[in-house]
Amino acid sequence: MLREIYLIRHGETEWSRTGRHTSRTDIALTPHGEEMSRELGRQLRGVEFVRVLTSPRLRARQTCTLAGLGATAAVEADLAEWDYGDYEGKQAAEILGSRPEWNLFRDGCPHGATPAEVSDRADRLLGRLRGRDGKVALFTHAHFARVLGVRWIGLPVIEAQHFLLEAASCSVLGYEHERADEPAIVRWNLTAK
Repeated sequence: MLREIYLIRHGETEWSRTGRHTSRTDIALTPHGEEMSRELGRQLRGVEFVRVLTSPRLRARQTCTLAGLGATAAVEADLAEWDYGDYEGKQAAEILGSRPEWNLFRDGCPHGATPAEVSDRADRLLGRLRGRDGKVALFTHAHFARVLGVRWIGLPVIEAQHFLLEAASCSVLGYEHERADEPAIVRWNLTAK
């Protein structure tokens, strides 16, 4: 049985630092994001992973490499961030200025992904991982990691709005009492701060 999934959000980029929605745009880490990723690697040292997967986006792959796990990582397309469509590169305040009631986890994005599509992608990925024994590391993005977390414990996507993640954070999904019918969030949003 899969013992734990480590959800790792990539380090800081210029767009994440300034709150711009970043999905398809392939942005590198800032120097601070690189240091955050190296520190994350120091925190993960000694954890034995049976599998390491990373989003295809540069920022996640860089974080994985700088954390010391790049040599064993495989690219997993399902770990890409939520597709923000027309909201790519926009800050939340800008979006809310024209759509005051907008909520990503309820409404999705015009010409981007819907909550149902992102939920299905998360469920598909988690379904493939549940049959594995040992610890798995997933290098991904804030909004998609939040969806993975809530789907792991059987909550609808809208509940991801309550689970914030900082850059270069690590969260752990596991089980209560090692029982497959009791998925749990073991740790959430751990950073080097």
